[in-house]
Amino acid sequence: MPADIIVGAQWGDEGKGKIIDVLTGSYDVVVRYQGGANAGHTVIVDNQKYVLHLLPSGILHKGKLNIIGNGVVIELEELIKEIQTLINRGIKITSKNLMISENAHIVLPYHKILDSARETKSGAKKIGTTARGIGPAYTDKYSRTGIRIRDIFDDEKLLNKIEMNLNEKNYILKNYYGLEELSEKEIYQNILKQREYIRPFVGDTIYFLNELLKKNKKILFEGAQGSLLDVDFGTYPYVTSSNPTIGGVMTGSGISYKYINKVIGIAKAYQTRVGSGPFPTEMEKDIQQKIRDIGAEYGATTGRPRSCGWLDLVALKYVVDISGLTEIILTKIDVLSTLKKIKVCIKYEYNGKKTDRFIPDGMELYNVRPVYIELDGWMQDLSKIRTYKKLPVAVKKYVKFIEEYTGIKISKISVGPDRKQIFNKK
Repeated sequence: MPADIIVGAQWGDEGKGKIIDVLTGSYDVVVRYQGGANAGHTVIVDNQKYVLHLLPSGILHKGKLNIIGNGVVIELEELIKEIQTLINRGIKITSKNLMISENAHIVLPYHKILDSARETKSGAKKIGTTARGIGPAYTDKYSRTGIRIRDIFDDEKLLNKIEMNLNEKNYILKNYYGLEELSEKEIYQNILKQREYIRPFVGDTIYFLNELLKKNKKILFEGAQGSLLDVDFGTYPYVTSSNPTIGGVMTGSGISYKYINKVIGIAKAYQTRVGSGPFPTEMEKDIQQKIRDIGAEYGATTGRPRSCGWLDLVALKYVVDISGLTEIILTKIDVLSTLKKIKVCIKYEYNGKKTDRFIPDGMELYNVRPVYIELDGWMQDLSKIRTYKKLPVAVKKYVKFIEEYTGIKISKISVGPDRKQIFNKK
């Protein structure tokens, strides 16, 4: 079974980009299977910071094929900008190391405008999207009016689809949101320019991936966002518009479950959340700001400050179950090094009773109260440690507690943002 999957095991921003970058050396192919430019993976290589929004994190490695799967919604302008930025920084990107699914849907200007207008009109009830048009693009996909990559190379089909969409979108923009109508010609002309740039990269990724798997090529699948933002299993409606959990791999790339080997969950030693929605274990403001500053907890895509909270093991155990995690990689444990005591949520108090069941509803979860235990901190810099053996006893106890609660082993521990600041837990 040559396919391994990396899943964000919390609300996103768990450090997936770095982990994928570290693991890529053991794989032939890296595949992005869902989401859009609303996500950002930050990777630091030789003190150089790279922020990727659409490109798979394996793009920073020579000789690795990177595939953007059919489950991703692609803003062409953003993709081209991202490719060109990396090329300008000395990263070689050609059709030999990047392939884009012809079945992936594209994000268009009206998607972004509708996304922003909807959030503005919702006021205090807004979801907290990045306004990158991801939700409206997925809406069109499932209402069967979306425009796919393969469509942009057929002039007649492309024009017809833009016209059909603008008949509806312009009516909504003008009559519901009071905004200006968009130009069919302008959208069409922009796509004509963009399609020539991406043409060399486009192909039948579904067929290609399956052929690679039959040849036992090792493939790593990466998602965007985190499992608790899954549109089906997350804190709905405060979720993303796709499936970052294991099911999204199959629908977003076209592979069978029979090829799946490991499902690796990436989890912080604490957790964060961006945008609106419930966050039961959110820290006290003073501690939260301290952790935010130490951990550089600001969104890679928007720059928004992330809310910081204590580790929620009720939620983590839920993710273990719904995605079938086979191991956990623990990140950012170094960020907790200044705390004398560390809280961990082991139960919720809900409707007057204590429960270890996660509540996957964005409104009901506001009503839970976390039940904590306190563990000793270690008050020691971990950033230069490179073996599990050298970790303080209190860190090892923290790791063991997580393993015993979730029933899943922690395979690696990260103690900083650089490639070298990660080691196996033995």
